[in-house]
Amino acid sequence: MAVNSSVHFAPPPLRSLPRSSFAFFSRIFLRPVSATDFRRRSLVLVRAQAPSTDGCGSNQPLGLEESGPSLGSTGSPSSSSVIDFLTLCYRLKTTKRKGWINHGINGPESIADHMYRMALMSLITDDLPGVNRERCIKIALVHDIAEAIVGDITPSDGVPKEEKSRRESAALNEICQLLGGGKRADEIKELWTEYENNSSLEANLVKDFDKVELILQAFEYEIEHGKVLDEFFHSTAGKFQTEVGKSWAAEVMSRRNSRLRNNQN
Repeated sequence: MAVNSSVHFAPPPLRSLPRSSFAFFSRIFLRPVSATDFRRRSLVLVRAQAPSTDGCGSNQPLGLEESGPSLGSTGSPSSSSVIDFLTLCYRLKTTKRKGWINHGINGPESIADHMYRMALMSLITDDLPGVNRERCIKIALVHDIAEAIVGDITPSDGVPKEEKSRRESAALNEICQLLGGGKRADEIKELWTEYENNSSLEANLVKDFDKVELILQAFEYEIEHGKVLDEFFHSTAGKFQTEVGKSWAAEVMSRRNSRLRNNQN
């Protein structure tokens, strides 16, 4: 659903639930509130609920959780924190990518689907000078992790880039707290920030994989649903930074152009 930049979403009223060792982040952005109200609200930990598959999270009210994540005796995340974190990441599997929903694609890919194929791209790419391929895989796996809380914010939502980044950064901090802090949480934050700032060769490459995955998925949906999804190809044109990204994108475009020509004949 498109919204303007002064409208955000907040959860419905919360009901009380018994204390639980399982913490989960509240579903947010479900009813319009003012930008001022949004800034006053902080993300809260809540009892886990199974999210729906409509791309918007669960419709069940969630209860506040009073206790926070804890660290194990060695400084590693406790088992409780790990399961809380993985439960939150379940939403990446069930939240559908909004761009496809906006274009009427039935049963579109989830955020996790998108990140997984990007990780495969990182896995199969050739070794490149100065590029740590394993780091690319890690970046691909976490670059959209904040969307487990904020959802998939698209340009059609009218949210300014700075505000989108602020929301996602706040969500990432909450995710790392949920994991219990420590070196694994620090690594996730470092990888996410590196991608967000496009500050390394690995980030450059994964940024390109993000766009290649997008246009490849668009091409596949064109074939599957008989649609023309020009918007996704136009929005990525000329924005590839690496030779690998340019080469793979050119291959997708070549196949698409060939198909379009055949359809016209």
